[in-house]
Amino acid sequence: MKSRAYTSAFALFCFVINSVLPAFGEEKAEEKQGPLELPRVEASYHPPYYSTTYEQPENPAEGQLQIGVTYTLWIPEGLKQVRGIIVHQHGCGEGSCKGSVTAAHDLHWQELARRNGCALLGPSFHQVQAQNCRLWCDPRNGSSQVFTDSLKKLAELSGHPEVATAPWCLWGHSGGGFWSSLMQMQYPERIVAIWFQSGTAFGYWTKGEIEAPTIPEAAMQIPMMANPGFKEKGHERFRRAWDGSLAMFKAYRAKGAPIGFAPDPQTGHETGDSRYLAIPFFDACLKLRLPDQVGSPLKKVNVEQGWLAPLNSEETPVPFDQYTVDKATAVWLPNQTVALAWLDFVKTGAVGDQTPPPAPTNVKVDSKTGTITWNAGTDFESGLQKFLVQRDGKTIGQVPEKPTNRFGRPLFQNMSYGDTPVLPLLKFQFVDKAAEPGKAHQYEVISVNTAGLKSR
Repeated sequence: MKSRAYTSAFALFCFVINSVLPAFGEEKAEEKQGPLELPRVEASYHPPYYSTTYEQPENPAEGQLQIGVTYTLWIPEGLKQVRGIIVHQHGCGEGSCKGSVTAAHDLHWQELARRNGCALLGPSFHQVQAQNCRLWCDPRNGSSQVFTDSLKKLAELSGHPEVATAPWCLWGHSGGGFWSSLMQMQYPERIVAIWFQSGTAFGYWTKGEIEAPTIPEAAMQIPMMANPGFKEKGHERFRRAWDGSLAMFKAYRAKGAPIGFAPDPQTGHETGDSRYLAIPFFDACLKLRLPDQVGSPLKKVNVEQGWLAPLNSEETPVPFDQYTVDKATAVWLPNQTVALAWLDFVKTGAVGDQTPPPAPTNVKVDSKTGTITWNAGTDFESGLQKFLVQRDGKTIGQVPEKPTNRFGRPLFQNMSYGDTPVLPLLKFQFVDKAAEPGKAHQYEVISVNTAGLKSR
């Protein structure tokens, strides 16, 4: 076990190029490579963080994971007991592995965890591009065992023994969705919900390309959402992400499973603005399923308490008992809030918001350097886009100076292809270089969410 904190930027363009997925394209020959050197992260927020590393073995035994992996766990400060773990699992390739190092530092996902008494886990596999992704994205090749063993180590490191046995929400992009769909069959009793972000192994085992798992009855009781990008449909390289997601939805829904299908009209294989639906989906599922007492079994989902909508439509969802067409083919949604967010998303690729973000707190000024610092909560519905800094009632600057995001709404934490903050991470601070020496000023910091709403 090694503890790590990461820092160093990486090229976003390289990240996108390297994010191509062997599991969703051609196979790559197995080569003894690595380990990949991961970027380092600094300027993080809201400690504490805990980290453990499984090193790539030189001569792996049969069934042993052949690729190293680092797990970074964030636990909300002051949380007495961890009720669950939100796992943000990246896809295949060097770019995805490097980009994943900031997953546990994501302010928006942290807010989901905080609201539900959960921890946030960011795995980072040490896979170099030449290595076969299925060495890790098929959990039967050793990654499931390393995952559960690492949770035991993180439980010890954090002083939270319940981390070793807490249930999981699994978010998986591409190869991470492949991994999640097989973990679903191994540990159905521990999974609160699954978000399949352009990825599942379903189409591979139904076509005989990998060994088909046994599907336990409990696996069909887990709330799920399949979220491919519409531009993947018919795409030369990524069409299998679309086809597999749709086929999985139809097969599972026919079994009565609580699964939805949310195609993103704006994206291909990139994650885009899917977090604005994924986060409320997990929030609803955590509230439905987490037990009242830590350590007790997950609560069962009453499918008939959900909402339904026709597949591949923009019709308004209705309560289960009001849906008059074939329920076994309809998109399932956990509650009205998610149903309305889903409708927004399948129409526009994003979700609307009319609630302002929380105001920053603890604003401080260093009179010698003109450095203003603050603390900030995250807008749960829309995340944070920027902070406006005012001196004596007039705006003198903003952080970041120009919010960016190549793949969706501009954000304070610029997002990567795989839904993780881009390095370097910004700080909650601004330097007022134009302040008059010796003169007292009144400073205020205003949060702005991605819907453009301001705190007050």
